[in-house]
Amino acid sequence: MLQVCLNGARSRAECSHLPVTADELAVAARAAVAAGADDVHLHPKDRDGQDTLEPTAVAAAVSAVRVAVPGIPVGVTTGAWATADPDARAAQVRSWTVLPDHASVNWHEDGATDVAAALLDRGIGIEAGIYSGTPAAQRFLDWPGSRRVLRVLAEITETTPQEALHAAAGLLDGLGSAAAPILLHGEDTAAWPILRLAASRRLDARIGLEDVLHLPDGAPAPGNAALILAAREIMQRAPQGTH
Repeated sequence: MLQVCLNGARSRAECSHLPVTADELAVAARAAVAAGADDVHLHPKDRDGQDTLEPTAVAAAVSAVRVAVPGIPVGVTTGAWATADPDARAAQVRSWTVLPDHASVNWHEDGATDVAAALLDRGIGIEAGIYSGTPAAQRFLDWPGSRRVLRVLAEITETTPQEALHAAAGLLDGLGSAAAPILLHGEDTAAWPILRLAASRRLDARIGLEDVLHLPDGAPAPGNAALILAAREIMQRAPQGTH
């Protein structure tokens, strides 16, 4: 499975063609799916371009993308940077009027299990975000609901390729007992090396402007679709590895 991460917590200051509005997200999602994306992850934004979990913004973004790519699962973030207070974050999830197919929960953040419980109560799939370099993996595996998640996001935060690959090996070993499928991804200069690792190990992967602004050859990415096309080529050419 190849997921497109359309925008992330980035701003237009970082990327002038970052999709921010619901309409822009819909256009970007349509192009990315046409290029080979199987799933969509996005960050709803407020009028100032900041990440938000407010029901109106979530409804607008999810609804617009669903119309653009019918039948494709659509997910959102629940990152603490959008709403710092964990109780408020869980309350926002419970107040959503349009439900995404899934939502990511970062297990190193305070209140992760409360947000996860709110998602489960509403029938929303959980992507368990496990950051490298944090105690998130063990916290997640110790959670009684760990077998109820949709997938585990093995998120490599190291950006030097060699360090990222080393961290990925350690994190994957630490998640060896996880029951759910694992999606492995990196960011910035490590995004492509980590995607190649995911492809070689036949793990789910993701790519998009949230994770990287450049194509494998270093050229600026004109959009999410170009990143997906490059990722598909890598995945198709990857040698079959072992776990």
